Formats: sequence, structure tokens, C-alpha cells
Amino acid sequence: MLCRYNSLGTVRHVSLILIFLCQLWVTSVDSHPQCLDFKPPFRPQEELTFCLMYKDFGCCDTEKDQELMTKFYRIMDNFDNYGYATCASYVQDLICQECSPYAAHLYDAEDPSTPVRTLPGLCRDYCANFWTRCGATIPFLSSDSRLAAAERDQVRFCELLGIPDPDYCFPDIAVNNGMTRDLGRLSTGTGGCLQVCLEEVANGLRNPLAMVHANDGTHRFFVAEQVGVVWAYLSDRSRLEKPFLNISQVVLTSPWEGDERGFLGLVFHPQFKYNGKLYVYYSVEVGLDERIRISEFRISASDMNVVNHSSERIILEIEEPASNHNGGQLLFADDGMMYIFTGDGGMAGDPFGEYGNAQNKSALLGKVLRIDVNYNDKGPLYRIPPDNPFVREPGARPEVYAYGVRNMWRCSVDRGDPLTKEGKGRIICGDVGQNKYEEVDVIEKGSNYGWRAREGFSCYDKQLCANSSLNDVLPIYAYPHKVGKSVTGGYVYRGCENPNLNGIYIFGDFMSGRLMSLQENQYTGQWDYREICTGPGPRCLFPGLINNYHPYIISFGEDEAGELYFMSTGVPSATSYSGVVYKIVDPSRRAPPRQCHYEPLPVKTKGKLIPLKPKETLTGLELSAKHQKHSKAEEPSPPVAEPESLTQDSAKDWLQELLDMLRAQEASWVRKTTAPITTKALMAGKDDQGRPKDGAVRLAGGRKDRGRVEVFLDGEWGTVCDDAWDLQAAEVVCRQLGLGRALKSSKQAEFGEGKHLPILLDKVRCTGMEKSLRDCQHSGVGEHNCGHHKDAGVICENAELAS
Repeated sequence: MLCRYNSLGTVRHVSLILIFLCQLWVTSVDSHPQCLDFKPPFRPQEELTFCLMYKDFGCCDTEKDQELMTKFYRIMDNFDNYGYATCASYVQDLICQECSPYAAHLYDAEDPSTPVRTLPGLCRDYCANFWTRCGATIPFLSSDSRLAAAERDQVRFCELLGIPDPDYCFPDIAVNNGMTRDLGRLSTGTGGCLQVCLEEVANGLRNPLAMVHANDGTHRFFVAEQVGVVWAYLSDRSRLEKPFLNISQVVLTSPWEGDERGFLGLVFHPQFKYNGKLYVYYSVEVGLDERIRISEFRISASDMNVVNHSSERIILEIEEPASNHNGGQLLFADDGMMYIFTGDGGMAGDPFGEYGNAQNKSALLGKVLRIDVNYNDKGPLYRIPPDNPFVREPGARPEVYAYGVRNMWRCSVDRGDPLTKEGKGRIICGDVGQNKYEEVDVIEKGSNYGWRAREGFSCYDKQLCANSSLNDVLPIYAYPHKVGKSVTGGYVYRGCENPNLNGIYIFGDFMSGRLMSLQENQYTGQWDYREICTGPGPRCLFPGLINNYHPYIISFGEDEAGELYFMSTGVPSATSYSGVVYKIVDPSRRAPPRQCHYEPLPVKTKGKLIPLKPKETLTGLELSAKHQKHSKAEEPSPPVAEPESLTQDSAKDWLQELLDMLRAQEASWVRKTTAPITTKALMAGKDDQGRPKDGAVRLAGGRKDRGRVEVFLDGEWGTVCDDAWDLQAAEVVCRQLGLGRALKSSKQAEFGEGKHLPILLDKVRCTGMEKSLRDCQHSGVGEHNCGHHKDAGVICENAELAS
């Protein structure tokens, strides 16, 4: 909706700068399905009996339909038989547009902070006919004083009810095949990707790698950080100030980017509500050995939001020969057994033993393990389920359920279709590849998933691959490293709020930041692939939704109601507070009102609650031509009655939202510029006149704590080639800038190419203690054999991220 002076209502006391902003900037709102409650349309659970044109899809359920029918008869009671015969269809059409999937556009209500029309926007000819035949119904349909004043002026009346874009007025919009053909279906973007929107749920987290619920009716969710801290969140997304669990003192990890060790998994016992048990998977150092440890904890007897840290019982420990490929998934399947997913032990190519750990059933690494931890208060901490597949095989570990896996990162149990239960109990995993392929597998009892003989569908160890006894199970999907280099397994969506997503397996890639999907074809049994993208700004212009996320996708999660989330970060370090939890939302269709309603059980809290303060913003809101034209022609409207819901607080929220959008718009303009982005805060090494000293360094193309490295040598600025560029060299730059330790040595012009500058340094080798890059070993100032596509950069630790 356009900015109007009279729309400010109770916020007239707000600074006049708001009016100035409204004159300069208007939110682009390309028409998209949206209801008057600012949410997507839906398919009614029961067929409508009055507003029949929207019985299949729209913005009314049976309750609203009956309300509108009552309103119709109340209006028509004022007319005789002739008036009824002449005007009933017009009146019904007009009041039923509240049920239109485009109701928000028809009623100029896409901005929740501004007044809503009392009548829908009408096409010119339809409006003229209505005014001519049934103008007498206007006072009964609307209390708008402007419409009342124009009741005797057909031209003025239809101007007030007009919509700038004739494609979106009623009744044309209802018969526009282009607008109605795909209503209610998942919208698609460039290349056929499925468009979704996101909702920020939690932020300020350090590599959040697990989000789980306790299945206890409270609808709390718990987010684990790699450092070994777990936070409890209530259903309103407020966080308990005190950690739910904190074992960071014993968890083995580091701040270095790519360190795979740490707190890796968390799962609640299916009977947690009654036994208070939960299980964790983490890296630990025992003497000189590195191990993975699976432990049991109990909830505190005095506080349901804190774990009793002294209750730890070590269920299982496995020695890790290397620091990578640590697995980390724990889950309980429908059979009540606990499944443990271990990595192959690390290094590259599973070099352990004759065939590697993954193919060796006497080793616990590179496996899916299945154990019974039920009723373990007395006797052994876990038992072997008697139906495990290798219980009677000599030399095999009885815990092994499946083998031949490399490093399965994130697995889930399919809840099954809400009605048919199809797919229920399936375990689906993402298995990280070696050099060429990433894969997704359905875990089956006793199966061999091929590693190290096979990577995806391709042979890795040709000798093993040719072995006729391999009998391995192929993945349901594999993708090459040009798409992504580290799969993050996800979930089959089985929630209530987004019916279009039902049955779609949503997963991602840590390195490329892609969101992807698979859906089983019921006719072929194959899994069809579709990429997932976030919708453009107008598509996601619903309250609280955004369309962008941090690129390193670490994990996925479900809440107690089955809604789907993922976790990602801007800096993949266990000490960077840049992790965010996002909820996935379909902007095309929602569930009918009240269908997904639940009442969380009360949670007794003893500590302080920290409310969520979203930091992410919607992007891509540019001024469209149709709104530019409308803005120029718009006349200041006389004052109208303020909606009761527009309070001073909501007006302030609207102002903040406007300013946030402007900042996001400005940021996108800045990102598009080709000039280097440099500020005083990004440069270190100046003389008394503020001129750069020899050896000075600055960051460009990023922000304060990251960017392309530019160095000042022999009187000029230039870039650094990334040949031999490593963390020690990055450490020199970060320390020189006063930004703390280096988190990443960036390569391949991650922060853009500095083509306007010469390349001054190549083959830079540092110990990390030098004062500047000039003091490091290098090929000589100005001597290089690389191009700007190899411009080096850094990401430095920034204390502001933690604040």
C-alpha cells in the first residue's frame, strides 16, 4: 500500500522524517496471493456454501463464509424484490472478495500498518455498471466517508475503487488464467526451483548443529552449539538465560574453521516425559587419544529446563584415529532403539586396514549402530537388540546395523504421511563424499552403502568396486561437487502448516549453501530432484518473513509439531556467534485456520527469559513501475477513521520495519557497486597525516571483520595472490587490523576481484608473528604469476559478533 499522510493515525507525533521517507520510497508489492490477515490463502476443510467461487482455494473457511452470508442477507433485507433481483449478485460478489486469494491486494492491505479498504478494487466497466444499477447499496456496503461523498459521482466513485494495474481488479483477476492457473501450488523461480520463505527463530549461536524437541507436550526446542552448550527455547521462541546443558569444558573442539570435532549430536529418549533421559554425542580427549563419546544424562529434579550435569553415564566410547569424519547423529527410530551414525575415522580414502573401517564389520567406525538403552538403570548400559543383522556373524560387532558409510551428516526418521502413514519410519541420511559426489541414502537393515569401494554411483576404489561380493545399496540421489561439496541431510516435511511441502525431503549443502529437495515418484519409485530457492522480496512480503540466509548450512531440525527448520552460519567457526535458526515457510498456501492449533503444556521457568530479537531483513524490495505511476497520480486523501488495531506501539514497529527495509535496500546497492569498499575502520598503518605507511593493510569488498586483502607497498595499493595463502598469513593481517585471530584464509576472490589495482604480492608465506605481509616470505613486490581471480582475503574474529 502506498504511503499516505492520513495512514499515520496515532503516530502523527512520530518525526516528520517518516513523511519524507514515504515521499522518497515506496515498498514494491507485486501482487501475490495473500489474505486480509496477511497470511497465504488455503484450501477450506469443508466446502463453502455462499462464496462458491472460492470454495476450492481462498481466504475463507466455513465460519467466515457463514459470517459473510449473514452480512449479505442483512444488507438485502433493505430492498424489495426488484432490488434483490437486480443487486443481489453484485452485493454477493463484492462482499465475497474477502475470500479471494488476492484479498490483500484487492483491499489494498498488503501493508499491515495501513487502513484497509472497505470495498475491493473494481475494474472500471464493472464499477460503472454496479454504480448505475445498484448505487443505492453503497451506504449498506461501506461506511467510508469518501465513498459516501462520491455516491452521486460515478467517475469519482470508480476512481476511489480503482486499482492502478488493470490486471488485478475484480472481476478480471478472478478469470485471469495466468493469475489463477497455479494458485495454491508451490511457486517456482528461475530454473524451476521451489520458492520458499524463511522465518528467523533464533540467532547469535556458535555453529548450531542440532535442533531437537523433547516430545513432552511443552513444544520447547533445544539448540546445541558445537562448543558443547545446549540452549532451551520456549514455544514463543524466548530463550532461557541459563544453558540447558554446558559441557564445553570437556568437549574437544577449536575455533578453527572446518574443525569437525565438538558437540555433535543430541537426542531425547522417547519416554523423556517419564524418565527424564537424554543422550549426547561429542568429541573428547582421553590421555593422548581422541574419542567420540555417547553419554546419557538426566534432567534436573528441581528444574525442568536444566540437565543434572552430575548424572552423566558413558554409554559408549570409540577411538578416533584422525580429527575428521566424526559422524555425530543420534536418533530413536519407531522401534524404540537408538541409532548411532559414526564416521569412517578420518583422513582421506578410509586408509585404515586392508579395506578401510567402513567395510570392516569388526570396527564401529563408518557404521550405523543400533543399540537398546531402554530399562538400563540396572545391569548393562545398553543391550544388543536380538534382531540386529550381524549378531551371529563371527568377527562382526553385534551393534552394527548397516555399514559402508563415509561420514553421514544428519539423518532423520520420516514421520509418515499424516493420513496414509506412507513413508513412516524410514531413516534418510546425507553421506558426505570424498572427491566427486555427495549422496543421500535410505538406511536399511544389514545394508552395505559402498564406501570406500564406491562414492555416490561412481567407483572410488576400483579394485573393491569390482568385487562381486560387495552387494552394496546405491543412494537414492547423488550430486557432483560442482553443485556442492558437503551434503547436510534434512527431513521429509510432515508438518501441518505447509501442506504443499508434505512428502518432500528437504536437505542442503554446507559448502555451496544450496537448499535442495527430493520427492519419491509413486509410479517409478525414483526420487525427483528440485532445487529450493528463497522467493523474491514481494513473494515473501508477509509479516515476519525473510528471503535470505547465511550460506553455511550446518543442520536441519523439526519441532514437536513437525515444522521444519535449518541452521546456518556466516562464519563456520565454533566460536563465531553468527549462527541462525530459520523456519521454512511456503508463501503459496497454508493450512486452514485452527487446523494446526495446539496448546503447549505449561513450562515452569526459574531463570530469566530472553525474547527473540530478529536481526535478518527481507531483501529485494525495489520500487515497481506501477507503484511509481500510482505514486505520482495519488492525491492526498482526506482523513479516514483509524483502525482500532493501529496502536502507538504497532506504528513504531512499522517505522522500524520501514527503516530496516531501507537499510537492506541500501546494502544491496552497496554490494552491487564495483568500486572497492574501504573505510578507516578497515585500514591499519597510517602516518600522522592519515596517509598509509609502507606495509599498511586494508580490507575491501566485505565488512569490518572480513574482506579482500589490499596492501600498500612502494607507494601504491595492490592485492595479494592466494598461491600459498594460508591461516598464518591471514593471522598477520587480522592482528595488524586489531581484529583478533584469523578464522579463515579466503581464496579464489571470495570478496571480489580488485581489478582496478595491481597484484603486489604472490607466494606469501608467514609464520603468523610478522608485523606486516612485507615481512613475510614472498616472490617480490609486483612479481606474480596469477590473476585477480585468485585475490586473497580473510575473515577475522570480531568481538562485536558476540555482543
